Parts: sequence; C-alpha cells; structure tokens
Amino acid sequence: MTDRFVFFISVTLITISILFSYSLSSFTILFYGYGEFHFMMRQIIAGILGVLLMWGISRCNPDRFILPFGFMLFLGGIFIMFIMHFLPESLATSAGGAKRWIRLPFFSLAPVEFFKIGFITFLAWSFSRKFSLVETKTLKEEFITFLPYVGVFLIAVYLIAVLQNDLGQIVLLGTTLAIMMIFAGSSFKLFLYLLSGAFGLFVVVIVTSAHRVARVKTWWAGVQDLVLSFFPASIANSLRVENLPEPYQVEHSLNAIINGGMFGKGLGNGLVKLGFLSEVHTDVILAGITEEVGFLGLIGVCVLFVVLIFKILKIANRCENTMYYLFCSGVAVLLGFSFLINAFGISGIIPIKGIAVPFLSYGGSSLIANSIMIGMVLAISKKSRMI
Repeated sequence: MTDRFVFFISVTLITISILFSYSLSSFTILFYGYGEFHFMMRQIIAGILGVLLMWGISRCNPDRFILPFGFMLFLGGIFIMFIMHFLPESLATSAGGAKRWIRLPFFSLAPVEFFKIGFITFLAWSFSRKFSLVETKTLKEEFITFLPYVGVFLIAVYLIAVLQNDLGQIVLLGTTLAIMMIFAGSSFKLFLYLLSGAFGLFVVVIVTSAHRVARVKTWWAGVQDLVLSFFPASIANSLRVENLPEPYQVEHSLNAIINGGMFGKGLGNGLVKLGFLSEVHTDVILAGITEEVGFLGLIGVCVLFVVLIFKILKIANRCENTMYYLFCSGVAVLLGFSFLINAFGISGIIPIKGIAVPFLSYGGSSLIANSIMIGMVLAISKKSRMI
C-alpha cells in the first residue's frame, strides 16, 4: 500500500512554498515590474504539475518503471547538460557566465535537477550489483570496485562544476555518493580515504576559481571572530585576516532570523525582502520564513522535513529489493543534505552554496524533480514489506 503520509507531507511543503512565493517576492516584483501574482501563479502551476506527477508515478509498477525512467533521466541529463553549453543565449539561460537552464516556451528547465534523480537511480542499480551487505572485501578490492564510479563522478564534476560553474550541486552529489556507498555495504575505511581525496579535489576546484575564493573569504569574514576567540590572543592575531569583504548575505539572513523572534512579524510583514536580500523566495527562503512566522514556524518546517526523511528511510528499511532500498536511502540523503546545506549556509556555518530548499524554494524545475523523486519512493513503498 502506498505511504500516504509521505504524500501529504510533500503536498504540505508545496503549499507552504506557494504561500511564501507570494509573501516574499514583493521587492523582486516591483523591481522588475511583474504582476502582483507573477511568482505565486508560476509556483502554483509547478505545484499542481508536481502533485499530479507524484500521484501518477506512485501508481506505477516500480519493477517496470523505476529503472528505465531513472536511466533515461541519467543519460538524458548528461547529454543535455553537455550540449546546452554550446547552445545560443536564446535557448540556454546563463547565470554568472555559465549556462544552467534550457529555455522552453513558458518556463526554464534546469537539467541538473532531473539528472540528480538519474544519478541516484544509477548508483542504486550499480551498487546493488557490485557491493554486498554480507560479503566482506579487502580495501584493495573495494578500491577496484569503486574506480568506475570515480569516472562517473568526474563526468558530473565537468558537466556541473566546470561547465555550469555550480560547485554546490557537486558537493551534494558527492555526499550522496559517499553515504549511499556506506548503505551498500562498503567499509568505513574506504569512506575515509575517499573523503580525503574528495576534500583535496574540493580545495583544488576552489583555489582555481576567483569567485569561489571570494566566497570563502566572505564566509571567513563572518566567522573568524567566533573561531579565533577559542585561541590565545597571540595565535588569534597571527591567524586573523584583515580587509575581508563584508558577509552581506549572511548578515542580513541572520538579521531576518533574529528580527522574527519566536512568533514572527506576520505574513507579509517581513523587512529582509524589501531589497536587503535579492529574491528571498529562492535560496534564502528559510530566513524569510523565519522573519515572518518566527522561530516556531521554522521549527514546524524542520519537523516536516525530519518526518519526511524518517518516513522515506522507513520505506527503505522495509524494502527486500536492494536496489529499492538504496534508491530510497539516496533520496532521503539528497533531500536531507539539500536542506542542511542551505540552512547552514544562511546561518554562516558554511559558505553559501546556492542549493535550493527542497519543495520550499521558488523554482519549477526543483519542485517538479523533487515531486518525481517522492512519486518514485511512493511507488516503491507498495512493494515494501509491512513491519
């Protein structure tokens, strides 16, 4: 039987997204001269389409649907992300000099959002064949088994981090890959070795990009006083970096959170959306939500996400099919870490990555892709055993 609770939580999050796409978009609407309900209507359309897709996919037979559909998104995503780099501006929209969206008649499509579904499907299928929760392998054997996945991940790095200049998505995919590998039965020692290698690659990608170095400097400007306060004065003074850029986004995000207090300023009464932060209804929506409905409202949103992740992991735990178990686990990891990366970014714990909050951030591609993932999990839930 389909897990209806997962469906209703997802629909609730979509409804919250529609509400705040109206409440938090006022400055952007005035600045660009859009109609009052411009963003809200677009999010309603994406929300309705997402709910219908979620419901429709949940009724499919997962044995016939999950693998072909997932591989279509995986291979199709690789092809589209490669060719759109060569498309003219009239067909591919740029951000920061990198093309990330395909222009369609009524909306723009972000292929990376759908590629992530295919990526999880590919890993679930392949890990279920290559790794075993019972069989024990030596570290060398595990390395040999994992090498092909390094090649697949480097393809993703090239397509997303290099061509699209989007390191945040690569961090998210790399985290998902590593944790799914543990779920599949690899050793923790291999995980630590790969984590070290990934960190080295991460540092190289940052230091070779001026705007990423600037983003790290901006983050350090906001946290260095707190971090250095734990060191003796002589050491702290030697480590302090002067003349750093102002952490503009984080400061205003934190101001919005503090300004919201326990109960918030009320829907539509937030101040951060009035030009202090651009497009609050997108990547910094958690700060906007907290200012308007308060810390209690944020806690409510967090509870919804925690329950959603818990229910997906529970479905995974009930799956007798290893591929389905890994797929549901991968979806839980992807959704959970997307939320955490965004929340940690706006609170200054890590540099802001530009990762959307699943279901909440404005954007049709992200919302529809997340709805498809949940629909696939719901389809799988029909095959899971009852506990």
